[in-house]
Order: sequence, then structure tokens, then C-alpha cells
Amino acid sequence: MSTPSIVRAFYERIWNDGDLSAIPELLAEKFVFRSSLGSEMLGHKAFEDYVCSVRGSLSNYHCEVLDCVAEGNRAFAKMRFSGVHTDVFRDYQPTSKLVHWLGTALFHIDRGVISEIWVLGDLAGLEQVLQNNKGTLRQEK
Repeated sequence: MSTPSIVRAFYERIWNDGDLSAIPELLAEKFVFRSSLGSEMLGHKAFEDYVCSVRGSLSNYHCEVLDCVAEGNRAFAKMRFSGVHTDVFRDYQPTSKLVHWLGTALFHIDRGVISEIWVLGDLAGLEQVLQNNKGTLRQEK
């Protein structure tokens, strides 16, 4: 599978379809993921929990690859992330409205699987969408 194909499979199968069984197939055992949403994790279980958390807060979560450039075992993707805000997300109460933001991801592929991803998202843009949707900050107990 080519590097861009691996990147597309990562987003389509794991994120868009929620197919967690694809994690060991597409990701190295010691996979490292750095998220723009504030998380850094190592390994399949931590990443699976993160996927479930995001997909649990944003129904119909979708990652659209707008562009993907690859050179050797590295790829850089321009992305659009979206979902319907149906549970607490980034401390905002659910609004049942669509949220979306742009981002980029740098991939490192090793022996046909993804060994590392570093994601940088437009969190200022996401915050603006959440505020415009009239989401209210969660009250701390």
C-alpha cells in the first residue's frame, strides 16, 4: 500500500467508519500520536480511547483529506474535521449543531504501518465555531 493510501485508510477506516479493529493493522505497536486537541499518547489502547472520546462527543465524525503529499516514508495531509456536537466537547455542552475545523497532520510510515502522527488543528477556528453555536462552558463541580 502506498504512503498516501495508508493515510487515507487511517482516516476512512478508523476515524470515519469507527473501525477500531483496523488499529493494529494500520498502526505500529509503539505508535505515537500527538493531537492538537491536547493529547499525546503512546500505543494502541491510548489511541483507541482517544478515538472513542472524540467520536463519542461528535456524532457522524468525519475527517476529509483535502490534500496529501508524500515523500518516501513521510506524508503531510491537509484535513477538514467535522461532526455533530452531541456530548461535552472541549468543555462545551452539546448543541446538536455541526462543528468543523481545519488541520494538518504529519505522518511517519515504518514497514508499511504508521509509526507516528503529529496533528496541528486550527483550534482558534474550532473555538469560534463552538462559541457561535451558543455552546456554554461546562460548569465545574
